[in-house]
Amino acid sequence: MAPTPNMMAPICLVENNNEQLSVNQEALQILDQISQPVVVVAIVGMYRTGKSYLMNQLAGQNHGFPLGSTVQSETKGIWMWCVPHPLKTDHTLVLLDTEGLGDVEKGDPKNDSWIFALAVLLCSSFVYNSMNTINHQALEQLHYVTELTELIRAKSSPTPDGVDDSSEFVSFFPDFIWTVRDFTLELKLKDHPITEDEYLDNALKLIPGRNLKTQISNLPRECIRHYFPKRKCFVFDRPTTDKDLLAHIEEVATHQLDPKFLEQTKMFCSHIFTQARTKTLREGITVTGKRLRTLVVTYVDTIKSGAVPCLENAVTTLADLENSAAVQKAADHYSEQMAQRVSFPTDSLQELLDLHAACEREAIAIFMQNSFKDDNQMFQKKLVEIIKDKKDEFLQQNEEASVKFCQAKLDQLSGALLDGISAGTFYVPGGHKLYMETKEKIEQEYFQVPRKGVKANEVLQSFLRSQAPIEKSILQADKALTEKEKAMAEERARKEAAEKEQELMRQKLQEQQQQMEAQKRSLEEYILPLREKLASDRENLIREQNMMLEHKLKVQEDLLKDGFIKKAEEMNAEIGHLKNIIYATQKDNSPWIARAISRVGTEITAILSAPGKLLGNIVSGFGSLFDKK
Repeated sequence: MAPTPNMMAPICLVENNNEQLSVNQEALQILDQISQPVVVVAIVGMYRTGKSYLMNQLAGQNHGFPLGSTVQSETKGIWMWCVPHPLKTDHTLVLLDTEGLGDVEKGDPKNDSWIFALAVLLCSSFVYNSMNTINHQALEQLHYVTELTELIRAKSSPTPDGVDDSSEFVSFFPDFIWTVRDFTLELKLKDHPITEDEYLDNALKLIPGRNLKTQISNLPRECIRHYFPKRKCFVFDRPTTDKDLLAHIEEVATHQLDPKFLEQTKMFCSHIFTQARTKTLREGITVTGKRLRTLVVTYVDTIKSGAVPCLENAVTTLADLENSAAVQKAADHYSEQMAQRVSFPTDSLQELLDLHAACEREAIAIFMQNSFKDDNQMFQKKLVEIIKDKKDEFLQQNEEASVKFCQAKLDQLSGALLDGISAGTFYVPGGHKLYMETKEKIEQEYFQVPRKGVKANEVLQSFLRSQAPIEKSILQADKALTEKEKAMAEERARKEAAEKEQELMRQKLQEQQQQMEAQKRSLEEYILPLREKLASDRENLIREQNMMLEHKLKVQEDLLKDGFIKKAEEMNAEIGHLKNIIYATQKDNSPWIARAISRVGTEITAILSAPGKLLGNIVSGFGSLFDKK
């Protein structure tokens, strides 16, 4: 895979000028160079709470993302720094630093909400940074999480059973990490020591009561519990008590910072490096730098249009782009390899078909490796069409090369014969015998010529047909032969001609059979990896559904444990709906794949066996290919 671009400093990815979001083309070019999977860490939080310092530490630098008082209006939006992942050598770590939330200088607070939503959509680990403690005020400031249902859609259209779209957020939302800065409390609950994660879980417990104020207070707690698959917390002591040092912390030597703060920062970085997940979309689709680029453009363009970013639409856009590129890449590989390996004319049709099969197999592997979410196998069928057309072109070139070569050889070998005919050499007593000997010598020498190609017999037969009336006139003019001998010679000529025509027909039938076998082999080459891919996609879907179910059951269990029986019961419909989906998916797994394979097999066969090319329909005879479970 291509290495991570050498970024010496961050660059603005999503610009926020005059409360209008736009994408920086230079940043997109950087992402476009990254073919590796990406681990994307985004940090959000209130203005000047030390977000950028943590991101610089993740990049292994003291400088980079602008800090504290150095933040100017130019640094609005979302900034990006792509660095080699320190532990996963085949991954790139993408760090996203967002402008501070809650800046009083901003006009439209909706802008903060979009920045928050974009960070959630783009990252695999979402870091929320706040000061001092997780209390009512801190949770109030996290009201952005409650707005996500209005800013993000999982599916492009509502589900027919009316289940809330946000119930699927957990299937593609990032892990949630709350970093609490300048933390001064003791990690204790009822005089018992607790971990940072327990501190967060306790802070996210719902407040008893049904009045409006309590419901509003509980909403961010419920959203975090329901939407994010995993939660983690880190608390940090104040880096130093010296205010002057704090203002320029990026220039402060390590020994001047609180050792405990340094240890906490080290633990935070270690967690990100070891636990932060590779960015994926639904059903386990891995996001590379190139794919992240498409997601950024798709989401920002959607927001600018006034619509709500939708994961399903974004994945469709991404799949269309990548699958088109995968078709092109596979087709180009086929053309290049065929051109390199083939030498026209091939000795036989089978030789060319074997070359085709090898190059086609490689092209299919390239397509399968680079494609995803090819619904109804539209792009795979496009590849079938392209390769078939290219194969037909190679077949035609091979035939034309054979005809040209054979014609040239016959012209060369038959020169003396044609000269003799023109000079009247054979129109004498005994001339027919001399003509036949000369013609047979031409045939013998022609048969000795190697690699004449697939049209060798056809070109020879065409030559012999052209000589038939001449041979007859020489025979009739030969006064050395009796009428009976002439009749016998004429009959013999007719018989030999008929045998040669039969031989030519047998060759054509054999070639048609070889073509049919090649098409059967092509179909198998397309179907077998497709079967594996469909099965893998189905496994990913079932795994995702089970993960969602486990998460919802855990949330329900926690609600029951905390005494919120009614809220727990309200989740029953959602959980029951998901269980039904999982049951239906698992029950229909093998039959669904078999139906898909049968449908695709029929459609690919229709493409491969174009009218007039082959005899019969190649589907019959290997229908068992479609019936494997």
